[in-house]
Amino acid sequence: QVQLVESGGGLVQAGGSLRLSCAASGSIFSINAMGWYRQAPGKQRELVAAITSGGSTNYADSVKGRFTISRDNAKNTVYLQMNSLKPEDTAVYYCNAEVKVVVTTTLKEYDYWGQGTQVTVSS
Repeated sequence: QVQLVESGGGLVQAGGSLRLSCAASGSIFSINAMGWYRQAPGKQRELVAAITSGGSTNYADSVKGRFTISRDNAKNTVYLQMNSLKPEDTAVYYCNAEVKVVVTTTLKEYDYWGQGTQVTVSS
């Protein structure tokens, strides 16, 4: 069993900053990519940023230059530093991780999700 626990959401004024954290715990063999997604009311969930175990990153065009994703592999934790926040960044932010676990004698990879954390940016 693997759990992802997010923290750091909240209410901030436009132009402000927030830092999200997501810690993975449980029977983890290794973690490949980790990422942050968001879902605004009435919209589909979308990728915000992702990072591989080697540190390669990928960002949605809408957040490039404002958000920074990073990870601490020793702590199985991924972070999202969000600067220059805009009202359109308001959404529930979800952490995702591609986790390898041992099932009997076999390594299998599964996608895990956090419970979501609300980010609200006021104008």
